Amino acid sequence: MRKFYVAGNWKMNLNLAEAKALVEGIKQGLPAGAQSKVDVAVCPPYYMLVPLAEQLKGTAIGLSAQNCYFEPKGAFTGEISPQMLKDAGCDTVTIAHSERRQYFGESGELLKKKVKADLAAGLKVLY
Repeated sequence: MRKFYVAGNWKMNLNLAEAKALVEGIKQGLPAGAQSKVDVAVCPPYYMLVPLAEQLKGTAIGLSAQNCYFEPKGAFTGEISPQMLKDAGCDTVTIAHSERRQYFGESGELLKKKVKADLAAGLKVLY
């Protein structure tokens, strides 16, 4: 049977202190054995990934980026590659948000490139 996956995408909310407090609450609030029944992850903004990866070490709580670009490197100002996300401590990347499609015009073809790049980098994809 397929395992449930619960992830909190914070969008553009919380500051780092609030995020750390929320992660601590999630860590403390998960009952023993909860991770065996459901996968849990947090999806904070990029600048929080490294400090929260440190805070999540030794837990079964996953860390997901909110988006990525499909190229491994290059002159793509403001973008972040799957390899950079792995380096920051992410195990998952979330893509295909309805608002990214609506406001940024992300197409199915672009999302296909992202999925391929993410999987090749060893990331799970939350689509």
